[in-house]
Amino acid sequence: MEFLKDLWAFLRVRKKFWLLPLIIILILFGVIILISSGSAIAPFIYTLF
Repeated sequence: MEFLKDLWAFLRVRKKFWLLPLIIILILFGVIILISSGSAIAPFIYTLF
């Protein structure tokens, strides 16, 4: 949680709000890969990339 607080403080102070969508997309890709790595859906997810 401390990392997220530091990241938000950096974005707010430096006015780098344009980085927020990039960070969210990277997190979503990571979650999709983690969820699909051990399931039967994995072959279908990997064809998207």
